[in-house]
Amino acid sequence: MTTLGVIVRPQLPPERVRGLVQLAEGVGLDEVWLWEDCFLEGGISSAAAALAWTERIRVGVGLLPVPLRNVAIAAMEIASVERMFPGRARFGVGHGVQEWMGQVGARVESPVTLLREYVDALRALLRGERVSVQGRYVRLDDVQLGWPPQRGVEILVGAVGPRTVRLSGEVADGTILSEVTPADGVRDAVRLVQEGREAAGRSGEHAVVSYLLAATGENGYARLRGEIEGKGLGHVAGLGVAGDAEAVAEGVRRLADAGADTVVLEPTGDEPDPEGFVRFVAQEVRPLVG
Repeated sequence: MTTLGVIVRPQLPPERVRGLVQLAEGVGLDEVWLWEDCFLEGGISSAAAALAWTERIRVGVGLLPVPLRNVAIAAMEIASVERMFPGRARFGVGHGVQEWMGQVGARVESPVTLLREYVDALRALLRGERVSVQGRYVRLDDVQLGWPPQRGVEILVGAVGPRTVRLSGEVADGTILSEVTPADGVRDAVRLVQEGREAAGRSGEHAVVSYLLAATGENGYARLRGEIEGKGLGHVAGLGVAGDAEAVAEGVRRLADAGADTVVLEPTGDEPDPEGFVRFVAQEVRPLVG
């Protein structure tokens, strides 16, 4: 069965997060996802609050930009959240938007090298290991968490380009594919992930989380096209879906058939009724998705 979630976009003010995540839980959605977009809302603080306001729903953070966070701090934050809310949080890390990283003086020459070093160190710290590493970017000297998680923590990598997608297979527990990845791109990504896993000698499950930009109601198609064209992606076929519940459910099924085990519906940035969107996903789309 496909796991279905919804994104609470950080274009909404932080004070609206509580009502939306409680609504998502109340109407029976599996997951709610939050973003750490510069310079809007903090991912860990928002996720911790969302988890405290709810009891069942899983909360994803997609994603934490690794140039912004020392890996030891990220490990401490993730471990604390996991111990307080066992098994309810999903954490994604990634390059971050390079323009934003440049704005804060954190842009690096080789984002792929940083991400590889970071995920390796982060996963070791979360396993409770004592870590010393002198990498190109990640440097730790005898660091060990005082309160490591009591169970394994899933670390996902957000990826768009083929090198990063393949890297996610090598080093991470799952891959987050953004709304700029159509169904054919999901298929290609699953293949690249598998190549990475085979190269690293890894086995077992690897989660694939796929975002799907969606719009419904009056002017839904126009809002969808406006967002896609605003990203400069009007030439890419198969991005997003607009229409009624059946149309959106078919979009979810296409991504699931391509290899996504979790599909997270993303409203447009100008969605006029975020609460209505959450209800639409849960009450109308959910029953149509296998």
